[in-house]
Amino acid sequence: MAAMSADTLTLSVVIPCLNEAERLPLLLADLKRWPLSIEITVVDGGSNDQSHRISSLAGCRFITKNPPGRGKQLAAGAEHCIQQTQSQWLLFLHADSRLPSHWGSSVLRRIQEPEAQRFPWFFDLRIHPSTPARRLLEGVIALRSRWCQRPYGDQGLLLHKTLYKRSGGYAQLPLMEDLDLVQRLSQLTRMRPLGLAVTTDGRRWERGGVLRRSLENAWFRRRWRRGESPESLAADYYGTSS
Repeated sequence: MAAMSADTLTLSVVIPCLNEAERLPLLLADLKRWPLSIEITVVDGGSNDQSHRISSLAGCRFITKNPPGRGKQLAAGAEHCIQQTQSQWLLFLHADSRLPSHWGSSVLRRIQEPEAQRFPWFFDLRIHPSTPARRLLEGVIALRSRWCQRPYGDQGLLLHKTLYKRSGGYAQLPLMEDLDLVQRLSQLTRMRPLGLAVTTDGRRWERGGVLRRSLENAWFRRRWRRGESPESLAADYYGTSS
């Protein structure tokens, strides 16, 4: 295999954030396990906690996108990385994510594979704390991701800059920005699992339980596929979540 340049193996990480000072330091510590150069961009939606200070202390770039919106924040972070950095790989993660200790060496081996840049890559999902219902949900998500080619944003997304630009990137949507991008990517190529799990905070499943939350999410996805506006969906979704 031909030697790769440092830029080829440098990783640009984009993290949308809104008042995640409690969880963000844990993810930033995980990211430091990348064995080569890494560039981390935190795109904040107007936090009033210590997210800015924590990001600065960790050496991250910090961009403010206010009013918040995950689609807007992801799109802004990606554009910054494409315009301002030399690295060729983009990794998108939610701020409440945790990575396994060996993630860096595993991902590095993956992107050095021949033709790795042709594919978008996703993590499996683990929910903390674990319960029987959440473990069942993890299995359903694994099947959906592999067979239906529908991993979602909390599973992370790793892809080469050329593929990101070819897909059109993240749309500045207030909701369904991850499903929108995944659908476009799956029309271009097959999405592949990294063979690693990312752990997400279980707080979103605490109210109403796994079944109720899963049914609500399925209903929102159905409304979106039927053409309902993302703005209307977001108003209902965040009202429900609150």
